[in-house]
Amino acid sequence: MSLRKLTSDGFTIVELSIVMILVAIISTITYTFITTSTSQYLALQQDGIVFGGLAFQSQRIAQVVRGLTDISQASADEITMYAYFYPKDTYASLIRYYLDSTKTTLYADVTTMTANPPSGTPITSTKKTYTIISPFYATTGVNTFTYLDSYGATLAMPITDLHTIKEIKITLAVPVKAPVVKGNDSISLLVSLRNRKTNL
Repeated sequence: MSLRKLTSDGFTIVELSIVMILVAIISTITYTFITTSTSQYLALQQDGIVFGGLAFQSQRIAQVVRGLTDISQASADEITMYAYFYPKDTYASLIRYYLDSTKTTLYADVTTMTANPPSGTPITSTKKTYTIISPFYATTGVNTFTYLDSYGATLAMPITDLHTIKEIKITLAVPVKAPVVKGNDSISLLVSLRNRKTNL
């Protein structure tokens, strides 16, 4: 009885097909993993940049509000006051922080004064509008500005006597775009009014 030696000169079509299918599956998994990881990293990086801007602007607004000399209008998403917008300003400016109609951008209108109030008047030609936070995330039921009296109690809207405002709680938020956790990042600060004048 003789034994026949089996020899192979190459791969069969079935073997090549199996290899090609395996390579395609591995390539797809690798590509998906890399693109997903990259997009998540970029989204987290962008959220970090936006939150950094939010933190900076919240401190900037708190500094302006802390130094205000008087308030002329106060509502949930808007405040108009006399304050120093820049530390080197000679006189206080008329400053209005407000949300746009879609509540997606926080603006500041700054109008310089001829002198400090009550003797000074706004110079309307100098009015400048600054974009403070964009995009802004307005949370339902959360006021951008909350006003408190000397006992720390929240004042009901509308506030009839603006001189009863002794503290202002500022709540700012930006949307989060990261694919893992969606929602918003927010910062809330309580500002005591140190330089408030009572004779204006």
